Amino acid sequence: MVRALLIRGMLAGVLAGVLAFAFAWLFGEPQVDLAIGFEEHMHKMAGESPEPELVSRSVQSTIGLLTGVVVYGAAIGGIFALTFAYVYGRIGRLGPRGMAGLLALAGFVALIVVPQIKYPANPPAIGEPDTIGTRTALYFAMMALSVIAAVTAASTGRQLARRLGEWNSALIAIAAYLAVVAAAMAMLPPVNEVPDGFSAVTLWNFRVASLGMQAVLWVTLGLAFGLFAHYRLSPAHRVENRAARSLR
Repeated sequence: MVRALLIRGMLAGVLAGVLAFAFAWLFGEPQVDLAIGFEEHMHKMAGESPEPELVSRSVQSTIGLLTGVVVYGAAIGGIFALTFAYVYGRIGRLGPRGMAGLLALAGFVALIVVPQIKYPANPPAIGEPDTIGTRTALYFAMMALSVIAAVTAASTGRQLARRLGEWNSALIAIAAYLAVVAAAMAMLPPVNEVPDGFSAVTLWNFRVASLGMQAVLWVTLGLAFGLFAHYRLSPAHRVENRAARSLR
């Protein structure tokens, strides 16, 4: 069953990646072009020659972006399917669609929303080259803390459900998660490297587009995989599989 769910998760991830690419191309790429234009203008003002393009901008914004997002979606879809296979039947009484939707919501919040609240996405021209390593490490540290807090909160809520009920234990788990991530955000250092003169509108639109692209990916993943898992795990499908095996 795990193999079948893994294949379905990767297929759902590919579909999610295609839709996320369409969203990114429509709403994100125009902001990237504006940011690149600002960066080139700053180079001219400083009398510096622009860095040579290893890959043309047209390729980056089309086939390059599509390839990257689809591969990312397939990988996330595979991990999503394996996680679903582990938690299905262990948390609550949700069916395949409900569990897939809950898992997609949890993944989107823990992996995307919370880290981007502390360290939001930035377009080109923002950030010093010398601090790329530090900024990347901080972002992944926030992501790791968010995931650890989410897993711990879910485990704690599951244990408390027997004594306090599912609703009360869920509220306690959510409160515990929020408290941990709030403490992590307070402890981790801030990063603010927006250059003077950079358009606040462009920055805001880029960050909204980045978050929107991820929302499209996770919503599609949850809905598509939930549908695939529903038919794979439905009693009728299991009866058909047993009948097919008996005829071999």
